[in-house]
Amino acid sequence: MDFPALNIPAFDGPLAQRGIGVIAPFDLALERELWRWVPMEVSLHLARTPYEPVPVSMEMAHLVSNSAHLAAATRDVLHVEPEVVAYLCTSGSFVNGLDAERSLCKVICDAGAPDAVTTSGALAEVLRKLNLGRLSILTPYDADLTAKLRDFLDELGVTTVSSDHLGLGGGIWKVGYRTIAERILAANHDAAEAIFISCTNLPTYDVIDPLEDALDKPVLTANQLTMWACLHRMGLPIVGPGRWLREVSSLPE
Repeated sequence: MDFPALNIPAFDGPLAQRGIGVIAPFDLALERELWRWVPMEVSLHLARTPYEPVPVSMEMAHLVSNSAHLAAATRDVLHVEPEVVAYLCTSGSFVNGLDAERSLCKVICDAGAPDAVTTSGALAEVLRKLNLGRLSILTPYDADLTAKLRDFLDELGVTTVSSDHLGLGGGIWKVGYRTIAERILAANHDAAEAIFISCTNLPTYDVIDPLEDALDKPVLTANQLTMWACLHRMGLPIVGPGRWLREVSSLPE
């Protein structure tokens, strides 16, 4: 059988791949949103924490941040040689406070990762780089877990000037953009220098630029910050919305 000649471009192989390992809670449903934040040469390699039959709550935040589970998930992604491994969970990385967030990074590095990031640690980095000290926050959690986020911000020396929460125990990825935008606008406070929307399972990608235009202040979201922190360590710019976050990489350390 004769085969047609193939018109193959004269270069070697696909674009060189650079990897980010991602440890996600078992219920993450927004992998597609994560990919929108990274440039073409970056691949995301996901591992999940074990399934836990509990609603989104303080209990779940403790369960999905179990050190043994994070170490095992880290080892699961190391064979593809990621440059950094991210623990992609806001509540799991703030629920026990700032010292515990730092120890989660140590767990990941001790398991073999060359570098480590958590979502709440990424939030702390960006707040410091942008010199932000007063926030409005929106979470999908219940009141108790939202209070833990305020406690974490207090440890960072950041004041929560207004706070709102959706009180959801599950299905967070199903919340529509209109609801999210309306609740962010309602949660905003004139004294707030920025707004933080918590939870890596809450879709936010397409509302960031319109809200920043409307409010003229940074709108920071969980997946956005986590991907920024990973790419920053790799010397790469973030792809996607959020003009303040795009500019922060150019600021001095």
